[in-house]
Amino acid sequence: MLGWFLTILSIYMNKKRQIIVTNALPYANSALHLGHILEYTQTDIWVRFQRMKKNDCFYMSADDAHGTPIMLTASQKGISPEEHIHDVKKSHEADFRDFLISVDNYYSTHSSENKELCESIFEVLKKNDHIEEREISQAFDSKENIFLADRYVKGTCPVCSAENQYGDNCEICGATYKPLDLKNPISVLSGETPIEKESKHYFFKLSNFSDFLKKWLSSGVVEEGIENKLSEWLEEGLNDWDISRDAPYFGFNIPGESDKFFYVWLDAPIGYIATFQNFCAKANLDFKEFWKSDSPTELYHFIGKDIINFHALFWPAMLKSANMRLPTKICVHGFVTIDGSKMSKSRGTFILARDYLNNLNPEYLRYYYASKLSNSAEDIDLNLEDFAQKVNSDLVGKVVNLASRCSKFITKGNGGYLHSKLDDEVLWNKFSAASVSIENYYENRSFSKAMREILSLTDLANEYISKKEPWRLNKDPKNKDKVISICSMGMNLFRLIIIYLKPVTPVLAERSELLLNEKLYWESAQSPSINHKINEFEPLLHRIQKEDIKSMLDSANGGSK
Repeated sequence: MLGWFLTILSIYMNKKRQIIVTNALPYANSALHLGHILEYTQTDIWVRFQRMKKNDCFYMSADDAHGTPIMLTASQKGISPEEHIHDVKKSHEADFRDFLISVDNYYSTHSSENKELCESIFEVLKKNDHIEEREISQAFDSKENIFLADRYVKGTCPVCSAENQYGDNCEICGATYKPLDLKNPISVLSGETPIEKESKHYFFKLSNFSDFLKKWLSSGVVEEGIENKLSEWLEEGLNDWDISRDAPYFGFNIPGESDKFFYVWLDAPIGYIATFQNFCAKANLDFKEFWKSDSPTELYHFIGKDIINFHALFWPAMLKSANMRLPTKICVHGFVTIDGSKMSKSRGTFILARDYLNNLNPEYLRYYYASKLSNSAEDIDLNLEDFAQKVNSDLVGKVVNLASRCSKFITKGNGGYLHSKLDDEVLWNKFSAASVSIENYYENRSFSKAMREILSLTDLANEYISKKEPWRLNKDPKNKDKVISICSMGMNLFRLIIIYLKPVTPVLAERSELLLNEKLYWESAQSPSINHKINEFEPLLHRIQKEDIKSMLDSANGGSK
């Protein structure tokens, strides 16, 4: 509760905040797709907004680089796991860069910092009597000599008899079960029938933290809908958490063990800390000040709704036991559908980030996602027809067109200098005052509300120009001053719109700053640009063509796999 109170207090006192921001770490086993990009776009918009407010906002990310799938994929490729994760990381970094994700440090959970932190935190949990050793029975593939995770066992559902179901739950009837409860279970790896085999495992006593978690979750750290879902799990009773895996496994050895490894979901969130520690060493920041239990700094996690149990139950309980700072806020989003359906390879709508980037401007998708994103965990549909129409209408037809209509009169008719007075101070004040509500929408991740208000302002600006008709007035040389006054007003309104859009469309903002001959911050919205020289207008954006989308879908349907 203290961290959240300090956040609100610093906002209202206009005090510079220090914020660590993370997104869920991409798994280092495959390329990024447009579902991933939703989260990283949401995170990046919030980070860019905080930086525009001149807060210290440190955006950390890394590849989640451990686990059985990575080990098996590397083996299939005939390379080491280290080589495999290195190659995937380069691909992820390129996608982050080209989607304008402004991460400060992109690292890996397979690092010396993370290994040391995992070991030290484990020892603290053990010292606090929150670690317990137990013998458990698991499915074992005798041919491959490996214990099988639930997803590596398939068979017939023991409840509804649906075939080809995974070893944890049935996708047909929703039943949950253990892998060996399946009828006719087989190992996905070898096709052999798995046997039951016992092994020693380490458990984190999550059940000890029920009361703490109930109180912590009620402090506003998650939105109400997520809190309600977590409360259901808490009421049902928490099970202790298996934090170990048996060899062979790609990960960190548990101290004192040669064939036991930390489960990837233990070392992945600790990777947030390790990534920041690595960043602090390079940026000369005091790492410990950010992670002590009473730190006045803030910590925001952006994640998908499928991993809330790890981030809102396991993770804070671990941090509590280790006497480390807790998250200020866990920001949860939903999934992405394409034209109303789940992304599908068979339909050609499983779209990789690179499929998109090879054909379309990343800012188009950033803007479309922003227009749909709220602070809830509702799913977002990428309707490709609506996507093209919205970008072409809003960004090209309204925002960019406003600058195109006005700037040429000023650069050709007044040597590029804006008028010394505003033509309509009441209208400018209305636009400037909107910074308060738009700021609030950004802060609370209600991006769709921010976009609606910004576009409403853009409509007002274009209505103003249409009513004033500077192109008609310009036919008479005696109206020169009035034309410059009207178009200078239009450019001032465009300037405010770009300030408000800058977290979403940073390249459009950068090009607009060149046009406006000015670097824009959030505070820039408080004063107009008067008697200031602007530059010649250059095209800022191009319309989406049907061929661009078709090319992207063709690529997704096999061209870039």
